[in-house]
Amino acid sequence: MGASIREITVTDTLQLRRDVLYPSKDLHEVLVENDDKGRHYGVFEGERLVAVGSLFINGSSAQFRKLATAPDKRGKGYGKMLLHHFAQVAGASGVTLLWCHARNTAQSFYTPLGFVQAGDYFEKEQITYCRMEIPLNTAKQPFEIIPAIDLIDGKCVRLTQGDYAQQKVYNEHPLEVAREFEDMGIRRLHLVDLDGARKGQVVNWKVLETIAGKTALVIDFGGGVKTEKDLGIIFESGAAMATVGSVAVKQPSLFDGWVKQYGAEKILLGADVKGEQMAVSGWLETTDVTIFDFLKDRTAAGVQQLFCTDVAKDGLLQGPSLDLYKRILEAFPQLYFIASGGVAQLKDIYDLQQIGCSAVIVGKAIYEGRITTEELKQFIRTNH
Repeated sequence: MGASIREITVTDTLQLRRDVLYPSKDLHEVLVENDDKGRHYGVFEGERLVAVGSLFINGSSAQFRKLATAPDKRGKGYGKMLLHHFAQVAGASGVTLLWCHARNTAQSFYTPLGFVQAGDYFEKEQITYCRMEIPLNTAKQPFEIIPAIDLIDGKCVRLTQGDYAQQKVYNEHPLEVAREFEDMGIRRLHLVDLDGARKGQVVNWKVLETIAGKTALVIDFGGGVKTEKDLGIIFESGAAMATVGSVAVKQPSLFDGWVKQYGAEKILLGADVKGEQMAVSGWLETTDVTIFDFLKDRTAAGVQQLFCTDVAKDGLLQGPSLDLYKRILEAFPQLYFIASGGVAQLKDIYDLQQIGCSAVIVGKAIYEGRITTEELKQFIRTNH
């Protein structure tokens, strides 16, 4: 069941706030100073309130208080969802510092999210607290449009839902396509070796080498990346990043080692999902691993950037999976998150930007003329 965040009243927060944080107190005793001046939010599973928290904005700083999650719903990322929401609300109000008085037992929750301790510990009602804070970057970050070039036999093609029998050749010279993108103001390129994906090793590295050598595009390259030898070929041929998907699911320790060896900035995790389950082997195999459990482990290993494709949407021009991406972003706000699959029109790109994605991979909508060159140029001008 999906979860959503809603603004609620202070009264709505009291039951869960009391039950989780102060089980021995009466409801009226868990009201805090200026509660009536705060903004209160709840995470709902359906109509059930499963987590609450309150935000108090004061000039350029904002304090959040009384973050509480129902005991049977812990571990689902709802606390992180609320923190991400607080940061968005506070940032929109010009706040540059978000902070709380955290119980010392909760420091291990805040530290991985970028919070740091400020000041000494103190006690209140026999509970030890410390101030934890995090700066908010209110500077506008460019939202990237990343065109995809899929390669078969060295040609620019597109598949529908990963089906090699449903391929269409758009241009026999991928360099021409890449140069057209660069002329529009595009900075990044997603290059996919479909021959390599089918064969299980890098095949179209010559195309990568040509585009990298004759454009200034920042290229991520994937498809068939199974071994360290494949990574060597990719980097030597000029890619800034190697895209790795199936190995991360099937051989996570090997993948985690690559992240550590080459650096998180050199490895772009490709996460294909069907429903919420991870899909591998060209989408032919669905695993019992959810995207949320998968990302929890991979971010713990150092992953900082990924693109996520809902395989049910790819190539169909029916719109992206906004609800899924929104939940991933709320659970993992620290990720550089690239949406992929389903984009059919410029509005889809604005929608993805609005929910907090860092970038979007677009293919078929550009090649089919659903998003025009002028629309792309205009979007890029207003976002850089």
